[in-house]
Amino acid sequence: MIEGRRVLAVVPARGGSKGIPLKNLRQVAGRSLVAHAAAVAAGVPEVDRRVVSTDHERIAAEAEAHGLAAPFRRPGALSGDRVGDWEVLEHALREMERIDGCTYDIVVMLQPTSPLRTADNVRATIRKLVEGGHDAVWTVSPTDLKYHPLKQLSVEDGRMDFFDPRGAAIIARQQLAPVYHRNGVAYAFTRGCLLEHGAIMGPDTGAVVIEGAHVSIDTLEDIEKVEAHWTAR
Repeated sequence: MIEGRRVLAVVPARGGSKGIPLKNLRQVAGRSLVAHAAAVAAGVPEVDRRVVSTDHERIAAEAEAHGLAAPFRRPGALSGDRVGDWEVLEHALREMERIDGCTYDIVVMLQPTSPLRTADNVRATIRKLVEGGHDAVWTVSPTDLKYHPLKQLSVEDGRMDFFDPRGAAIIARQQLAPVYHRNGVAYAFTRGCLLEHGAIMGPDTGAVVIEGAHVSIDTLEDIEKVEAHWTAR
């Protein structure tokens, strides 16, 4: 709890994954991705309840073995490749409020695919939400200017052009305003953002900028990067 607000942490971990089968059970640096997320969630004292949202019994068992509750199962309609984060979080929030008989004021999402996160990253995200009066807060990383949106190109039928026409006016790096990308480390939302605005980006969304390496695991190469990072510690 923080300033009288009850906090629910949700670890979304479906069983299906086309890139890496049962990715959320994959061992990385000696622990499954679900176990990594559970360990971080346990280190955040502001969180009142820590649960996994899954459709898979092995993932549920792994989550419970590492301190996450698994009191419900995600329905098949919310387990496909094209299901968004909002649908999963809205379902988890409503289920947990029904099961626990209480209202959760803040929902924190901890995706298992970001095992380099720390409890301090998550705590900073929650504090930013509360102290800034935001509807939502995402963690982001600075984007290298080499990959700035105004420098991107499109190629169609062998013909190249600027993806954004404004890119034609860019001559020097100094003309490019800093941009950021979501890194998947942590997200925090008010109950109203999820249930009233029906979105994970509300009218007032803040950001916690995190420097350094943060790999979101989609491929086997990403796992190798994370392993190398831990080895170098």
